[in-house]
Amino acid sequence: MFDDPDTEFEPPNEELEQYADRTRKSLIARLENWEDQRSWDEFYRTYWRLIYTVALKAGLREDEAWDVVQETILSIAKQSRKQMYDPTQGSFKMWLWNMTRWRINDQFRRRKKDTSMLLNNDMAGAEHPLEQIPDQSGENFEKVWDKEWQNNLMQAALARVKTKVSPKQYQIFDYNVLRGMSPAEIRKKLRISIAQVYLAKHRVGGVLKKELEYLKAQGEDPAS
Repeated sequence: MFDDPDTEFEPPNEELEQYADRTRKSLIARLENWEDQRSWDEFYRTYWRLIYTVALKAGLREDEAWDVVQETILSIAKQSRKQMYDPTQGSFKMWLWNMTRWRINDQFRRRKKDTSMLLNNDMAGAEHPLEQIPDQSGENFEKVWDKEWQNNLMQAALARVKTKVSPKQYQIFDYNVLRGMSPAEIRKKLRISIAQVYLAKHRVGGVLKKELEYLKAQGEDPAS
């Protein structure tokens, strides 16, 4: 029902999720004097993985990628406070892309400056990574962003779904839809009826559809 050959589902990375949660708390604390902290918390949970993953694929180290996450969200928060985002000038998706790209560029400039100091300017003529992404497929960076955007929508939607359905129903949906297990296999593994498998698939699938529609609308206009 929700199978998408272009969508990649990564196995849960507990250590990464824990680090992301610590980063979120630290970042939100820096915005403590601003209004609507709940919305910023939701924003972080929705987009941190997208920003982090794209930063890594651009060639940054993990610590640099985390800096990009924080600096991008802080920059967006500052610009949003000043109402600098204009939906009539383009989608939020592309605005976020530009904000992320600029912060990635900042990291490469810092690295280049530090490396030049250490190596006596030997790297001064090196080609900038954002001008040629280190990717075997030869995709340009905007294609990488589009692909990761779609994957992130699904990951973010699934995270939201987990908070709105029972753990048992989500587990059944995970086994059946995301992992491709047959109803018979799930019945045997979880000791439930076939009817329960189909019921969970229907209920959780409906919630997932709504969450995807909500997040897609946010990508076009976050005020929608």
